Amino acid sequence: MRESANRPAMLTQTHAKAKGLADLPPVTSDSLLALIALAEADPRNEKIDVGVGVFRDAVGNTPILKVMKEAEQRLVDTQVTKAYLGSTGDKRFAELLRPILLGHHAGDDRILGLQTPGGTGAIRLGLGLIATANAQARVFVGSPTWPNHPPTIRAVGLEIVDYPYYERGQGIIRFEDMIAALETGEPGDVALLHGCCHNPTGADLSEDQWREVLRVIADRGMTPMIDIAYQGFGRGLDEDAFGVRLALDIFDEVIVAQSCDKNFSVYRDRVGSLWLKTGSRSASETAMAHVHQRAREMWSMPPDHGAAAVHIILDDAELRARWLVELQAMRDRINSVRQRIAAADPRLAFIGRQYGMFSMLPLSKEQVLKLREDHAIYMAESGRFNVVGLGDDQIDRFTAAVIGALGN
Repeated sequence: MRESANRPAMLTQTHAKAKGLADLPPVTSDSLLALIALAEADPRNEKIDVGVGVFRDAVGNTPILKVMKEAEQRLVDTQVTKAYLGSTGDKRFAELLRPILLGHHAGDDRILGLQTPGGTGAIRLGLGLIATANAQARVFVGSPTWPNHPPTIRAVGLEIVDYPYYERGQGIIRFEDMIAALETGEPGDVALLHGCCHNPTGADLSEDQWREVLRVIADRGMTPMIDIAYQGFGRGLDEDAFGVRLALDIFDEVIVAQSCDKNFSVYRDRVGSLWLKTGSRSASETAMAHVHQRAREMWSMPPDHGAAAVHIILDDAELRARWLVELQAMRDRINSVRQRIAAADPRLAFIGRQYGMFSMLPLSKEQVLKLREDHAIYMAESGRFNVVGLGDDQIDRFTAAVIGALGN
């Protein structure tokens, strides 16, 4: 009788441990991914999708760069193996990026870098390194920021501290509020900053603002982590790297997550890199060993094709020169579309003073949804839209609809 009486309790304990995939809680889908799906499902021919973050040319296509096509053909013709490269990926790819990203710091042997699966992979690795070094570190994140920043920070177990960054109604940076928030930082905390072409606002720090932000971060004993995903899409390769290089001037410890997806137009190939600096070569090597271990655990080694093609372009003077021409053409288109939208209405003038692919319109969620319903215009509910997600023949219709939504 005693054995029989115990049996239900044992079964209950066993069943409590026997949860499977069917017991997983529901997940709230990424709003931007959901928006892409909604736009794709809309049958209206006149639909405009300014939610997805890709460059589009005058006719609304996202072309492969001509120089990339040639590099890929060379890769097909000359690559003799697809054997493993290791967790570092293509070492020459990283070497060729050094002067582009680091400028006058390219020769600093305390700065080490490795290839990652896109800028997202670099961010995940960098945050994981921070969590390994100091699980109590808080990460100061601007509001608003790229939607994937907060969940990635939470995924490594770090605390998030929001700092005000942008006033959407006025189209300006809340600089004084940002500084006040950063002044509450403590030694060991991290400040996550956008290197250029701020996503989602397009509002970049001026050079003087960069100096003040980094001064406060240094005074508080914090570490800067810079996400630079759009170098060359704002004012130019060197100009867009100003904040990264200034941080390297000032700090012994800096983490930089970089992406080639946009400036080489290789979005789906996932081409990025992570860079770190410490106070000594030996400390940087130790930190990079931890990075390699985390990379091994997550993806073992990054995909090769896109980075190999970028390697070919940067390693050939003629191809590199042609890439710079195509990069400037993309930048010029972004800036010309900005000016065209800004000229449509004084309330949109701020768009012409911003940089990169994104800006935020001063629209309510209800106004955004009405634009979607009435005009087949798809953008994030926050009003964030891809400035260069428009073909030339769509710009006037887009601005007219936005102006109508803004009202008198």
